[in-house]
Amino acid sequence: MTRMVDVSTPTRLPARSRTRTWAVVAAACTGQFLVVLDVSVVNVALPSMRADLGLSGPGLQWVVNAYSIAFAGFMLLGGRAADIYGRKRMFLTGLGLFTAASLAGGFAQEEWHLLAARAGQGLGAAVLSPATLTILTSAVPEGPARTRAIGTWMAVGAGGGAAGGLVGGVLTDFLSWRWVLLINVPVGALVLAGAAVWLAESRAGDRRRIDLLGAVLVTAGLATTAYGIVQTEAEGWAAAATLVPLLAGLALLGLFVLVEARTAAPLMPLRILGVRTVSAANVSMLLLGSASFGMWYFMTVYAQNVLGYTPLEAGFALVPSSAAIFIGAKAAPRIMARTGARTLAVAGALVAAAGFGWQSTMGVHGDYLTAVCLPGVLMMAGAGLASTPLAALATSGAAPGDAGLVSGLVNTSRTMGGALGLAVLSTVAAARTGGSTGAAEITAGYALAFRTSAVVLVAGALMMLLWLPGTAERKGPVA
Repeated sequence: MTRMVDVSTPTRLPARSRTRTWAVVAAACTGQFLVVLDVSVVNVALPSMRADLGLSGPGLQWVVNAYSIAFAGFMLLGGRAADIYGRKRMFLTGLGLFTAASLAGGFAQEEWHLLAARAGQGLGAAVLSPATLTILTSAVPEGPARTRAIGTWMAVGAGGGAAGGLVGGVLTDFLSWRWVLLINVPVGALVLAGAAVWLAESRAGDRRRIDLLGAVLVTAGLATTAYGIVQTEAEGWAAAATLVPLLAGLALLGLFVLVEARTAAPLMPLRILGVRTVSAANVSMLLLGSASFGMWYFMTVYAQNVLGYTPLEAGFALVPSSAAIFIGAKAAPRIMARTGARTLAVAGALVAAAGFGWQSTMGVHGDYLTAVCLPGVLMMAGAGLASTPLAALATSGAAPGDAGLVSGLVNTSRTMGGALGLAVLSTVAAARTGGSTGAAEITAGYALAFRTSAVVLVAGALMMLLWLPGTAERKGPVA
């Protein structure tokens, strides 16, 4: 039996532990900010990288993809390793690898140097990211304090993704593309030093070995599926280069499920997916990520290629949206205490859907306030409001020994959802533009993508309403 935790139960932290607790929260949030920032921060720097290193066309694409595939592929393994070998140890290991790979990438002299460094960053991020959420939930007692900490974690992580274009533009314009990667080094070193002092070690309570076969299957399955998804941008959905890795990845994941059902000490006990809060919250997170992640890509390209903004101007134009997702995630715990997690998640998804619907009315000559700023604020405020209760529900449904795994599952759902959503929405937009590069056709294609996201979010809100447990159900036991 897995006891479902009431996330609204009041708990007060002892005064003497508050300083240390929030130092732990700061370290965890900074680590999460770095790994999410590096998903998008290189986008603006790609032309400079190409000119300096002579990157090929595929090489340019793989600067982004090498990070994303390694990140998505190893995250479940990273989460379980944190449970078994220690959350602090994996946090330090992941952050150390991420920082070292950032240093190597910043000094890259050849294309393969840069791609290897980006893959190393992704591997470090996959070890680090699940540990950040597990450390945070282990350090803060259940109740409003933990919900606020999760809200901060979600806000900082979302802010990292949102700030990527702005940070990348500033560093590339005023310093060099190399500083897009090198900026991680002093920040990572500082957090490493602080984490070594402030973090306390914790683990699941046993030292059982990792399920090696399961680890290989799920890592290969997720990485291969992610590879197939990113191939859709260049090859399309019907090409063999897309279908083969997609089908192979799904087959590997299916085999992983079969192995886990028969293994005595599985990497991911299937009973976890039988817990209603965990399964419902993760599917909801996947849908939310699939609809909202592509917003940054489409809005950045629309601002530059249609409205004529420079990369730096486009980065600044999205600052209100970045602030909105941060404010939404930070406000969520207080609102959730009154409305309940399910109600807030549904309301947030509907607010985001309204913003995406508004954005789908975009035009070639749109003004900043109504074509970029206000719809963006609505989209991202809704996403921030929805993501915090979903993360709180998912982690509250985990047994202590599975905390790292569930944290990895939450991150995997969001990351894979974002990658899949961007691929599907790009295909939708491309089908509408018909290969044309004209401003009117691009705008029409992106408008259809935003309209599609709005429909997904409305469907997701309905699913959350029917599937996510209410307050009374969260208090009761679940088999």
